[in-house]
Amino acid sequence: MPPRRVLPAGLPGDPSPRAELERLVRVDHAGEYGARRIYEGQIAVLGRTDVGPMLRHMRDQELEHLDYFERAIAARHVRPTALQPVWHVAGYALGAATALMGRRAAMACTVAVEEVIDGHYAEQAERLPPEEAPLKASIERFRAEELEHRDIGIAHEAEQAPAYALLSAVIKATSRAAIWISSRV
Repeated sequence: MPPRRVLPAGLPGDPSPRAELERLVRVDHAGEYGARRIYEGQIAVLGRTDVGPMLRHMRDQELEHLDYFERAIAARHVRPTALQPVWHVAGYALGAATALMGRRAAMACTVAVEEVIDGHYAEQAERLPPEEAPLKASIERFRAEELEHRDIGIAHEAEQAPAYALLSAVIKATSRAAIWISSRV
């Protein structure tokens, strides 16, 4: 019996494993950068209120995540997204705009973004090969902290924000689009 031929994973035109890993690091760096900017926008509006310390705590965790991916970009020689200047402005604007709508809307923003990131990180962790165990462990830790942020948002009445379903749907769609674009550009 002739030896069984093993077909390569993926389809013609799929990114190589190296390109896929570069996309992962690039998009996670962009996402953590955007999250930092969202919280900075919310802090600019709500920082002197009773939710200010909580927003700073969540921003500080995002800064840790961002620092990790900045080191990963340098160590792995990955090009960051060309859209970082856009995410710089857009993230801050989203955070400030939702905060101007009130603390519940700011928390609705947090819940929507973190729910998308939860799914995104879960998918990444599932796809990472065994040799990327340290990266997978970091992603799983960050995912747990993002879920903590979601839970904080829910506990702070995010679902009572005006037009919550619409606001959440728009932010989720925008977050998914940003993920897709940032991984490629």
